[in-house]
Amino acid sequence: MGVYDFEVTTADGATRSLGDFSGKVLLVVNVASKCGLTPQYEGLQALYREFRERGLEVLGFPCNQFGGQEPGTDEEIQDFCATNFAVTFPVFGKIDVNGPNAHPLFVHLRAEAPGDFGPDHGFLYEHVKNTRPEAIGTDEVKWNFTKFLVGEDGEVRRRYEPTVTPEEIGKDLDALLPAA
Repeated sequence: MGVYDFEVTTADGATRSLGDFSGKVLLVVNVASKCGLTPQYEGLQALYREFRERGLEVLGFPCNQFGGQEPGTDEEIQDFCATNFAVTFPVFGKIDVNGPNAHPLFVHLRAEAPGDFGPDHGFLYEHVKNTRPEAIGTDEVKWNFTKFLVGEDGEVRRRYEPTVTPEEIGKDLDALLPAA
């Protein structure tokens, strides 16, 4: 099963097949509006503007599992993204990315790219070690703004932990996407 086989819920409650993005390179991100990393929306939007014509889609999935940092309704989240960061990439309905109610898409992403989260992730590693020690050494999403890169074939290529900025991902996208 590949990423394009999953269905997700849009912010207005409709169901959308990720098959709609078949043949595109995806950057799938769990997002939050009240996180110290929330300014990454700006970088994600910049990536989307720069690489969309070459086949990139950024897909945002709000999640309230990390410090209650995404408390709003889907409508409030959409308004926040548009007003504060001029986001034009799809931001879907709020989901869980870990635990018994984790969306199957994120169960798949985590299994395919379990991550390499350790002390080199600095402040975030210390924070997770202190607040969610059970997550260390697992495939769980550790915090908001974990990013998964999916190739045009629907296969998960790489996981970027939250401390990796969108700007740092640009070089990988440039190598993966066809030339302009």
